[in-house]
Amino acid sequence: MRTHNTQPVNEPPRRGSLWTRLRSYCFVVPVVYLYTAVLGAVALICSLFDPTGRIQHRIARLWASGDLKAVGIGVRVHGRAQLRPTKPVVYAANHLSAIDIPVLYSEIPGQFRILAKKQLFRYPFLGWYLKRSGQIPIVLGDAHASMRSLNRACDALRKGMPLVVFPEGGRSETGQLQEFMAGAFYVAIRAQMPIVPVAIVGSYELLPINSFHVLPGVVDLNFGEPISTKGLRLRDAAQLSDRVREEIAKLYRQLSVVGCPSPVTNRAAPVIDGRSDDKAQRQGRETDNRQLTTDN
Repeated sequence: MRTHNTQPVNEPPRRGSLWTRLRSYCFVVPVVYLYTAVLGAVALICSLFDPTGRIQHRIARLWASGDLKAVGIGVRVHGRAQLRPTKPVVYAANHLSAIDIPVLYSEIPGQFRILAKKQLFRYPFLGWYLKRSGQIPIVLGDAHASMRSLNRACDALRKGMPLVVFPEGGRSETGQLQEFMAGAFYVAIRAQMPIVPVAIVGSYELLPINSFHVLPGVVDLNFGEPISTKGLRLRDAAQLSDRVREEIAKLYRQLSVVGCPSPVTNRAAPVIDGRSDDKAQRQGRETDNRQLTTDN
């Protein structure tokens, strides 16, 4: 007689408890939303007399540290010597969770600009802050709009403003490292500025995508050595992308087995061969690659 295994394949481990769910839904989420709205409004007012964005960036750092404290998340930084607040660089990080942005804001010194999906600019308060503070929107799947944004990012780098980019184009649904888009590497090569690989470890276990159930714990930030783009041409973008991706995966693995007060103790290192991309990401990558080929 044929038997069937009713156990789901690759079933994700249970996260937290009833208490942590009640804590998230009844306290953490309302507090974070309220805090974001208040500081977003303050930043919007400050933008009227803050053309450099310095005050707005300080407010963003205050927002980040407040959100992390409300949730109960600590950040451990590794490779802090690689942080270069006075030099224009491109910080390229993996993207696992909504926690990633406040984590980066709380630890990267000095001002920087973020290359972010245009959808984020539509949210009340958050979107207003992104627009008024000079963050740079990327339109996935629209080559001409994306190129305008990338050229704007190049100008910001050349004027001495560091950039933070998520080359995957969005948060990972599986916790695995996804394929990289070409845009960030187009910017770095065209501006001839170095790329600092950044591995974010632990945020996926605390708050995965499409969830409001956030857990307290520790997120590790591992900064790698800068990767030079001197002498590279646009045709080298794919090779540079592969190198940065390998470095981020290596930085992740360095910390993926380190014990910490995380709800999931057996962290899975990112799989370099993982191909979990949504339709928008695939379209964005195709248009990026076509545009790079045309420009080169």
